[in-house]
Amino acid sequence: MFEDRISAGLQLAKELAELPMTDPVVLALPRGGAPVALPIAQALHAPMDLILIRKIGMPSNPELAAGALAEGSNPIFNGALLQATGMKPEDFAPHVAQAREENAARRASYLQGRDPVELEGRTVIVVDDGIATGATFMAAHFWLKERKPAGVILAVPVAPPEAVDELGSLVDTLVCLLSPKEFWAVGAHYRDFTQTSDDEVMAALAAAPNAGAGKDKTWH
Repeated sequence: MFEDRISAGLQLAKELAELPMTDPVVLALPRGGAPVALPIAQALHAPMDLILIRKIGMPSNPELAAGALAEGSNPIFNGALLQATGMKPEDFAPHVAQAREENAARRASYLQGRDPVELEGRTVIVVDDGIATGATFMAAHFWLKERKPAGVILAVPVAPPEAVDELGSLVDTLVCLLSPKEFWAVGAHYRDFTQTSDDEVMAALAAAPNAGAGKDKTWH
């Protein structure tokens, strides 16, 4: 049980400080990942940015994720779900277009025109407040591969064992503090799981080290 997202981030920061890294960058999955990521960025003296991903819901049930879209990438779809429903990726064209617009609007709002942090050749630490199914990170994984980082670390306070096993094979290192067999929901493992606001995301970004802070720094 974590007190709140900041407390979870502080615990993750201690674990991450022991790992070898090259010129680290911390990428948060907003909104809930931002307050977890801030203590990590501060502890590593690393810049912080966002990975913006939108879920693409089924037309008949928007809460059921048919896929996800990371900004600037092609959508990733749940092939088994599409096959079961007889749908094709092109059936989601309007939803994909809307997701692209939403990602662009969120970056403009959160980053206020600040350029994305360069990732090539750097250790990228992806942070969220927890993982339920891993669908969001699957989209993030393909997005990251296009940007050629030196290595990828996924850092989360809590995730079910099956997600840890699946996602651990996609990254160089996975740091998960809590992986209960009886997993109900991410929020069940926090005493305070109040929804993170847009203002809190922007405040976390503003409080993080600047974009050049981690440059040319190698952790051993």
